[in-house]
Amino acid sequence: MKTIVICSGGLDSVTLAYKVARENELLGLVSFDYGQRHKKELDYAAHAAKQLGVPHHILDMSQIGAHLSGSALTDDVDVPDGHYAEENMKVTVVPNRNAIMLSIGFGIAAAQQADAVAAAVHGGDHFIYPDCRPGFIKNFEAMQKLALDGYANVSLYTPFVEISKGAIVEEGARINVPFEDTWSCYKGGEKHCGRCGTCVERREAFDLAGVEDPTEYADPDYWKSVVERAEP
Repeated sequence: MKTIVICSGGLDSVTLAYKVARENELLGLVSFDYGQRHKKELDYAAHAAKQLGVPHHILDMSQIGAHLSGSALTDDVDVPDGHYAEENMKVTVVPNRNAIMLSIGFGIAAAQQADAVAAAVHGGDHFIYPDCRPGFIKNFEAMQKLALDGYANVSLYTPFVEISKGAIVEEGARINVPFEDTWSCYKGGEKHCGRCGTCVERREAFDLAGVEDPTEYADPDYWKSVVERAEP
């Protein structure tokens, strides 16, 4: 199955890229510059493509991103600290981000005669991000089948959509993904902050998977109190 991977440079999408390269035919990685404050993640996507020996394309969506205002990822809004299950994390939503990126990905896949577009949405995203949920994935693929009817037959490959980030770490460890060459932190500093939702989720995932975390965090122990607070 000839597959294009939407790759941000984060742990999930880089693991997916390695998984696709191992199990299918990886045609290349596609990343998006949508004006995110953690733009350094794109360097990690480029590195993953180089390691996997495939093309990497960064598409400039910054003008579009400028109109998707109100998000802590693209606007002058502080990135909140805490767990993804907390209500304040909804400020990290970029409206329709995945829908826009996937639409472009399907167009590229059709043009390149690829069989699939792969995205690393996972179970931990469901609480906050509506365009990461199984219902969206199912219906988006159905919509794309209609959009490309008679021209191309492209599937949406989302093997992580029903599993946790901890399970993704387990899968990545099994196939020797270089986790140190991935970037998650939304704050985009010199090192992972250890306090934002994606840092907390990353650190917790390694702990749940029983895999050593090679990430350097500015605050490496913050996640413990946050996870305890989030538990029912």
